Amino acid sequence: MSSAHSESSTQRITGRAWTVRIIGHGGRAASVTCSTAACRMPARSENVTALRAFAAAHAAAHAKAATINPHAYCHCGSQRCGAHPKTKTACAGGVVMILRHDPAVRRVWSVQEVCDLCAPLIPNATVVARAARQTRTASPTQGPATTGGQVPAPARPGIASGFSSPPGEGDPTPVHRSRRTPQRPRRQRSGQGR
Repeated sequence: MSSAHSESSTQRITGRAWTVRIIGHGGRAASVTCSTAACRMPARSENVTALRAFAAAHAAAHAKAATINPHAYCHCGSQRCGAHPKTKTACAGGVVMILRHDPAVRRVWSVQEVCDLCAPLIPNATVVARAARQTRTASPTQGPATTGGQVPAPARPGIASGFSSPPGEGDPTPVHRSRRTPQRPRRQRSGQGR
């Protein structure tokens, strides 16, 4: 499972994406596929409930194992924001990792690096991690600008085993987004006290 990015590169690259699918094979048999060819998948089975649990855990493992590239360009934007066609936006802000699963479809999970503006517009997406903000240092002993890594999410019990990502201390806690539109703070009129 490829999950790291080059820390030394500040060049903008398209945000990464992983897709995990359940594919039917006629009758009751199905199998799980992953967009990462190196991932180990279970054998074809008629136990679709177990395959669905595996697929969800595997997608969560990709989200957990990936280190967000703070210089990534929004994956949603690279797809012309097709995930939220009714609400257009100019991609901007920090980079977040989302886990997306539509409970109505129930067969596809995706993990993507997207921007702060697209993330709340994508249906059935949960932000699982955020890239740390870039920090600048003025001290010549510390060198030029430095960048932070991934903002860690609070730990919770580990994901079930059986997928190709390494086990960890805990997986990311989803940050549920509000369905309300964020309101901007009111401007103070001139002449009013601060």
